[in-house]
Amino acid sequence: MWAILFGGIFLLCLAGLCFLIYNVHKFRFVSALSRGSKEAGWLISTAVVLLPTALIWIAWGFMNAVVVLLHLAAFWIMAAFFQWALQKYRKKPFQRHYAGIAAVLVTVIYLTVGFIQANHVWQTDYTVTTAKPVGSLRVALLADSHVGTTFDGEGLAAHLARIQEQKPDVVVIDGDFVDEGTSKADMVAASRALGQLHAPYGVYYVFGNHDKGRYANGQRGYDGDDLMAELQKNGVTVLQDQSVLIDHRFYLVGRQDASEEKDFGGSRASISDLTKNLDKDKYTIVLDHQPSDYDAEAAASVDLVLSGHTHGGQMIPMVQLMRWFHIGEDNVYGLERRGNTDFIVTSGISDWAMKFKTGTRSEYVIIDIQGK
Repeated sequence: MWAILFGGIFLLCLAGLCFLIYNVHKFRFVSALSRGSKEAGWLISTAVVLLPTALIWIAWGFMNAVVVLLHLAAFWIMAAFFQWALQKYRKKPFQRHYAGIAAVLVTVIYLTVGFIQANHVWQTDYTVTTAKPVGSLRVALLADSHVGTTFDGEGLAAHLARIQEQKPDVVVIDGDFVDEGTSKADMVAASRALGQLHAPYGVYYVFGNHDKGRYANGQRGYDGDDLMAELQKNGVTVLQDQSVLIDHRFYLVGRQDASEEKDFGGSRASISDLTKNLDKDKYTIVLDHQPSDYDAEAAASVDLVLSGHTHGGQMIPMVQLMRWFHIGEDNVYGLERRGNTDFIVTSGISDWAMKFKTGTRSEYVIIDIQGK
């Protein structure tokens, strides 16, 4: 599915480049600069499109260049259609290519909003209820910080200070704390920032698919063991297919990431094996980075499953496509209930590769659990 998706994006990029070059060629300044030479005109048009794209690629990376290119092409197509319809209505052609000007302006405004939604961090609150005797419990959830993308290790500390103000009973880090592009210095600084949190029941962490740096083929400079050692040095409890009973009130079950099986030829314990010996009368919270095992988790009768990974769909129309066609995961974002199990997926506190979120926004989550 993902191969088809990325193959489609590649073809769209080629089509978008051709479309933009063709339409830029219609502008009067191209004719003026080319002085009647067709070859020069096409070269100028190509340069006008490729040079800004290349600059964005150099400054922000390939993925962000693709995002800008595809949005500009899409808005230009819509503006061109609107201009064509207006010309039909007024029965008189426009003397200028207003569609291109409008497309550039709309792209700038739209992606500026997307940039803000990715780089600013909101707080999202949920309340879930249970008949189990857990009392009142406040959980702070953050995932997908991908340290180094929209903030560095020191920047994370500022967001954690806001979380601290909410006085959570327990803090959970649901994977992709770092990724292949996170420097060791940022990893150390971010781990140190977690060590400054004060929660009565502590700070817990599970691995995501990027944390161990395996997609970088060992070129990152540290591995999952180094990350785990740094986290533990700062008082963070790392759970790998393990459970812990906290204050005789509730369980935290931390799962290995699904990528161990899907991407790296390893394995992880089933949720039924992880929970079979737990006291069913106590509230059980499962940390599972990828929201892809809902049926089994609901069948195991756990109470709350917390996930990240999806980035809330990231961009329009990815949000809608993931929901409609169930691409990759059981849910894209938000709170869902199946049977007696509540599932929450966060859009993440940051981003991976892309600096824009148009279909969602960056967040940390505060969950108030109300029991007997």
